[in-house]
Amino acid sequence: MAMRTPRFDDSVLIPHKEWLAAVGERGQLVETGKFTDGSGGAYVITAESLSAAQDLIHTDPIHITGASELTVYEWEITG
Repeated sequence: MAMRTPRFDDSVLIPHKEWLAAVGERGQLVETGKFTDGSGGAYVITAESLSAAQDLIHTDPIHITGASELTVYEWEITG
């Protein structure tokens, strides 16, 4: 989950979308979307472990620039 910080600037959206596209090309992006209230968004990725997921999302430009605070939840698909 990505929640915008006061440092958020629209200029980070293009690099963020390019990052998402690259993750998708590697087959790791399951779903992505923005919150309708403009506070941020979320994406679902696949990774070998929680730490691998954290390592991956920490390369997202919205994290690197401080534009958004990212939180990772481990999710077990059951159906």
